Amino acid sequence: MNTDQLERMRSANGFIAALDQSGGSTPKALAAYGVDETAYNNEEEMFKMVQDMRARIVSSPSFTKDKVLAAILFKETMERQVDGVDTAEYLWSKGVVPFLKIDSGLADESEDIQLLKPMPELDALLDRAVTKGIFGTKMRSVIKNSSTEQGVEQIVAQQFEVARQIIAKGLVPIIEPEVDIHSERKAELEQQLTASLARHLDTLESDQLVMLKLTLPEAADQYLELSKHANVVRMVAMSGGYSLKEANDRLSHNNNMIASYSRALAAELNHAQTESEFDQALARAIDAIYDASVNKH
Repeated sequence: MNTDQLERMRSANGFIAALDQSGGSTPKALAAYGVDETAYNNEEEMFKMVQDMRARIVSSPSFTKDKVLAAILFKETMERQVDGVDTAEYLWSKGVVPFLKIDSGLADESEDIQLLKPMPELDALLDRAVTKGIFGTKMRSVIKNSSTEQGVEQIVAQQFEVARQIIAKGLVPIIEPEVDIHSERKAELEQQLTASLARHLDTLESDQLVMLKLTLPEAADQYLELSKHANVVRMVAMSGGYSLKEANDRLSHNNNMIASYSRALAAELNHAQTESEFDQALARAIDAIYDASVNKH
């Protein structure tokens, strides 16, 4: 583990840019960027286009370590380059800590939860991540409207089981049990999630470090005590489908929590923008997300 990166993740101001759209979400990300499906003929061309979008973001003069603490990459992005340099290495050359999305997507819904799909190639992927200079990982599962307390526990137990495999490779896992923002029981589910996460955090050894990525809660500071746990390096928030404005407003009421946004970060970006227009749009989003991450009510 890179101790400079660990210290930065523990204490530096900023937020995490989630640039980890995968196979299923890549067409949507490109469409939002103004590139429709007629612009590419196959998966390889699609990934080339989304890499160009990501390279444009991370090489922008607006994308600096002063406000961007880290970035989460998709495995295809990890294997590609920016300006002739491996993406993770390029990021760290700018002082931005590289993370990797390692899950293979969501399993089919059962009892209103979606667990992680099986990951038989995870061990090899983690070894590759270490070789490429990745600091940590992230994996997303989902809790929906009528999930039971047992369902929440099942989600968290699986996240921690995989987290231990990641920690054994010297990486820091981001545990991401998303609560669907459209759930009518969102506040109740968040209380159940808090209790389950606290129980599992207490099972970790002192050197087993994790991060938490959570849906912006209904009750301000719902997760504050979790952020103070000795094994938690940092607690971050996903935008989860909220607009940038609403996400930032909610975030500003949650102490010890910084942003890790994907759609909200890139919402104003378009491939047809001039470099000046692109940089200005990205700067507006970065400034707004940074302010919500740092300035709390």
